[in-house]
Amino acid sequence: MFDFQGNSNTFAVQIKTGTSSPALNLKEQMAVKIRLARRGRKQAPIYDIVVADSRSPRDGKFIEKLGQYNPQSTPAGITLKDDRAVYWLMVGAEPTDTTKKILSVRGVMLKKHLQVGVAKGAITQEVADARFEAWAKEKDAKREAKIAKLTEGKDAAKKAAFEAEKKKRADMEAAQQKAAEEAAAAATATEETTEEAPAAEASEETTEA
Repeated sequence: MFDFQGNSNTFAVQIKTGTSSPALNLKEQMAVKIRLARRGRKQAPIYDIVVADSRSPRDGKFIEKLGQYNPQSTPAGITLKDDRAVYWLMVGAEPTDTTKKILSVRGVMLKKHLQVGVAKGAITQEVADARFEAWAKEKDAKREAKIAKLTEGKDAAKKAAFEAEKKKRADMEAAQQKAAEEAAAAATATEETTEEAPAAEASEETTEA
């Protein structure tokens, strides 16, 4: 039987011998999957990460909810009970391809790999914890860099949109100003033509007299 102990940085698994555990024969009992169950609105899906019998409907009953995956956020949001996910993997639950990628992002697949090494005696628990901690630090640094890049890109896009709108407004105001000046010039020309016409008529009358 597997006993999971520790926190997010320590995930010791101890194998107790001498008894046969039903959990170790999980594959023989049923085909258990770690998969996604869709939730949320039609155009904005959010997925629960669940442990379920593979014979159950995709969004039907499940054995345990492990977390949630939100692809609507940037970057995608993942909440997960890491230790419970490792537990289910260790007792034989199989993740779907998509769920396996999510578990890999969280380091759960690495935890399982390291813990198998501990169970076989290939490495000590201290070494397993140290390797995972080093991976987690590197992962966090990459995530922060990605978020910073996305934020910088959004800021640049906002600035470009603001400058484009500013130029559009300036061009519109310039066009309106030009139209007003042309209209004023046309009005002035009309007035000058009107004043010249009576003067010409008066000159003709004087000549006839």
